Amino acid sequence: MMEELHDQGKTISDIEQSLKTVPLYPEMIRAIKFAFSMGCELRIVSDANMFFIKTILQAHDLLQYFTEINTNPSFVDEKGRLRIQSFHPFIEGPPHGCSLCPPNMCKGAIIDEMMRKSLEGESIDKKQFIYLGDGTGDFCPSLKLGDRDHVLPRKE
Repeated sequence: MMEELHDQGKTISDIEQSLKTVPLYPEMIRAIKFAFSMGCELRIVSDANMFFIKTILQAHDLLQYFTEINTNPSFVDEKGRLRIQSFHPFIEGPPHGCSLCPPNMCKGAIIDEMMRKSLEGESIDKKQFIYLGDGTGDFCPSLKLGDRDHVLPRKE
């Protein structure tokens, strides 16, 4: 898709300006700020890309509320084109072996690692995960949560 936009003459600046106009529900902005003020550690696991996410969060002055962003890496090449790479590298064969997720990213594997790291040195009953999802790509990570954790799916 990015290649098509660049072929149509759209620049990285055009894309950035467009992303800055992406609306966020005011309730979502308040929820992010409230959760942060209550001491919650906010992290993102997204099948989008770093350029999109950071641009949108910065436009809404929200980037500072997140401690970690797990997404597809992206960069602007020497011709000014946005290049998006796969979160899980394709080296030999399927990158992560999960049949529920697309080949570029298994959110479940990311959640597993995130949970493992956050529980190091702490009692499991001190941590609780709340996973917010908005699509079918959020089924796999929701299966990784424990009894004390919560899934908040988007209502259509």
